[in-house]
Amino acid sequence: EPHSSHEARKSITMSDFMINFLAGGVSGAVAKTTTAPIERVKLLIQTQDANPKIISGEIPRYTGIVDCFTRVAKEQGIGAFWRGNFTNILRYFPTQAFNFAFKDSIKAMFPKADKNKEFGKFFLINVASGGAAGAGSLLIVYPLDYARTRLASDVGSGKQQFSGLADCIKKTVQSSGISGLYNGVGVSVMGIIPYRGAYFGLFDTLSGFNPYQKDENGLLRAGSKFFCAQTAAISAGYFSYPFDTVRRRLQMQSEKPQEEWLYKGTIDCFQKIVREEGTGALFKGAGANALRTVGAALVLVLYSEITAAFKSG
Repeated sequence: EPHSSHEARKSITMSDFMINFLAGGVSGAVAKTTTAPIERVKLLIQTQDANPKIISGEIPRYTGIVDCFTRVAKEQGIGAFWRGNFTNILRYFPTQAFNFAFKDSIKAMFPKADKNKEFGKFFLINVASGGAAGAGSLLIVYPLDYARTRLASDVGSGKQQFSGLADCIKKTVQSSGISGLYNGVGVSVMGIIPYRGAYFGLFDTLSGFNPYQKDENGLLRAGSKFFCAQTAAISAGYFSYPFDTVRRRLQMQSEKPQEEWLYKGTIDCFQKIVREEGTGALFKGAGANALRTVGAALVLVLYSEITAAFKSG
């Protein structure tokens, strides 16, 4: 009977989903944990100018990547590089589950376009549907994203502001309500579109020009694909980085009463950063972020090689 074959097919995709979900989660956790120190440094450099302890001059600013690494190690200990990492890993699971659950239904809402005949239309549809899925999952996991920023933004050697994920969420809700967990969510959603657009457009364009795309030599093929993906990811990261900076700065004030806020909102934050710190300040930590992108990607490549070797071995 046709009914049961449909059920069987459904259970196959479900078990496939669970395998990919867990495998993806493990590889994501490995990549995030390996690159956590550089991500923490990026967050510190990016948010320090919105940190009350830096503003008051109680703690000197971090002057760059190396200075930040050495000082965190000295003042907070080596383990401190992984602050907020657990929350970061936790964030992965609901994001992936959501993306999987909604990707197809969101895609179905958009018209179809042939990539070769109408690239422009195909590109826009892809950016829009990917952006919609990304925005949806972001809304669900945003409080975790907020906590991740805050747990990683402690400066100096004093006591940590929050003892962990639950403490961070509890204190923020007590002082600013649930909406405090969503500070900067608007600019995050706005930032998804340029990121998706730049990444997807560049990756596709580069892949089109890649002479080794279908090379017989596996290493050349994999290496060139990796290079295309990395170039696209880093460029897209720079392209949407100012949105990320504004989001993190807005997250920095969530647990304070509104009259103590540095920034009234997204536009005000953009303007103040440019006025007081210069346009380049929107890109604070972008260098560290590029290193993190490459690091994470290399870890994922290695991870897939290792798991493939185990499977065949």
